[in-house]
Amino acid sequence: MGGHGKGNSISAGKDMWNAIDANLIVDENNTPWLLFGSFWEGMKMVRVNPDFTSVAQPEQWYTVARRPRDFAASDSSAGNAVIEGPFVFKKDKYYYLFVSWDYCCRGEKSDYKVVIGRSEKVTGPYLDKAGVALSQNGGTLIVQGDGKEWYGAGHNSAYTFEGKDYIIYHGYDAKDRGRSKLIIKEMKWDKDGWPVIEDLK
Repeated sequence: MGGHGKGNSISAGKDMWNAIDANLIVDENNTPWLLFGSFWEGMKMVRVNPDFTSVAQPEQWYTVARRPRDFAASDSSAGNAVIEGPFVFKKDKYYYLFVSWDYCCRGEKSDYKVVIGRSEKVTGPYLDKAGVALSQNGGTLIVQGDGKEWYGAGHNSAYTFEGKDYIIYHGYDAKDRGRSKLIIKEMKWDKDGWPVIEDLK
């Protein structure tokens, strides 16, 4: 497998991530890319064939988002490198990469949240508002729980319906014993082209 890219390519070893949470994006050149992965070595992106079922040759792989892992963590634990749920949304000249940090699925103990970065190229690098790459632990926070209405909230997708952009995710309801609920909110955009979501919840 050949690596490709500037500092964010991967070229060896396919056993340090989970092959879950897939998201397909077709770029401006009509080239399909598959995002997936979680935890240990972050979010991967690979070019796929137009049939959407096989990896394109020559292989092109990227690490588009990751968090550093404390070496003190056991091999069976992601430790502080918890990241999952990649989703790319194209808006005007940017591709926006959403990823979820921390833990879902723990009811009242969930601390899930969503961070974002953007790039003019589908393969990145995706930079947050401070200019830090998501592949280098960057990410601008756009969704989190507050412990009053929601505990953790995350693992989103984003779509445009009838001219409006929406973010869709799930959260753990603080008023209903931490049960998981679907949340849909309109995404608006600030003057610099970053999404704005009411209450950050």
